[in-house]
Amino acid sequence: MPRPIVATIHLESMNHNLARAKACAPQAKAWGVLKANGYGHGLERAMRGFAAADGLALIEFDNAVRLRELGWSKPILLLEGCFDADDVRAMAQYDFNCAVHCDEQIAWLEAAEVKRTIHLHLKMNTGMNRLGFKPEAFAAAHARLRALPWVGEITLMTHFANADEAGHPVLTLHEQIRRFNLGAAGLPGPYSLANSAGTLHQVELSDVLVSDWVRPGVMLYGGTPGGRSAAEFGLRPTMTLSSEIIGTQNIVAGDAVGYGSRFQAERPMRIGVVACGYADGYPRHAPLGTPVLVDGVRTRLVGRVSMDMLTVDLSDLPNAGVGSKVVLWGEGMPIDEVAEAAGTIGYELMCALAPRVRVVEG
Repeated sequence: MPRPIVATIHLESMNHNLARAKACAPQAKAWGVLKANGYGHGLERAMRGFAAADGLALIEFDNAVRLRELGWSKPILLLEGCFDADDVRAMAQYDFNCAVHCDEQIAWLEAAEVKRTIHLHLKMNTGMNRLGFKPEAFAAAHARLRALPWVGEITLMTHFANADEAGHPVLTLHEQIRRFNLGAAGLPGPYSLANSAGTLHQVELSDVLVSDWVRPGVMLYGGTPGGRSAAEFGLRPTMTLSSEIIGTQNIVAGDAVGYGSRFQAERPMRIGVVACGYADGYPRHAPLGTPVLVDGVRTRLVGRVSMDMLTVDLSDLPNAGVGSKVVLWGEGMPIDEVAEAAGTIGYELMCALAPRVRVVEG
């Protein structure tokens, strides 16, 4: 028999979340972002789940090629662009859209012998300070690209640092938009500005934020980039990580549980052992009290998460025992709530799903 831990991927929920993204920005086309193996959901499953997207975006060149091999004929955007000069010809061969964020990439494009039109996405650094041209250098970069006869449409893009908190005390969304408008003034081309947070808040920001393309990522997978809960945004979980109780222990006051004996019982307790550990992708640093569902009832994590097992409090669940169903995150247990308890974000939990976990669709 297989180990009882399983990740169930909900394709219909992926389709639903994409529809929510499009409803938030009905004037825009939508990229479905498939980075990190579709945020841990699997490339092929994500392609099917987001079949209604206007294009798919990712950073891994080999996975972009795989999407073409799987039959995706609509646009594909490589969000970090070329990594060396040889990539330029491959971009043309597979008809990839290509982000451009530095002078080196422009030089590779200028030196390339390309016989097929490539559409580019010129990235502006409006304060994130990772990739992109500063606003004052943006027009010159655009002119160099526009001079290349085989360059097609140039989309103007940036990435927001704090779209989930428009009034951020260090860098506001409005300031990033102001910088973008300054650098893009007079340049032709569609705009690609909104990530998940920008897309979710598109309606209330419509007076300042207008994207021709949106780039939703985590919202497509039922997570929220911040602010309200995923359910409040009308999003559904797309991955449910579930397992079973495989053993129980009755302990008394003073007994410890797990490595390091960090948890000590203050009263008689009943402990359940779950077939899930950090080697499955569950966060080792999840603390006492992290929520878990057992037979549909909320309880809590106790003791340190180990490689293959974790332990939960069954004291108030007298009918739970070996074989009881456990949901670590997903349907009934929001992934963002688990992530917040563990001091991380839902993105990390999705992407950390281990290869040894059996994956099914449902």
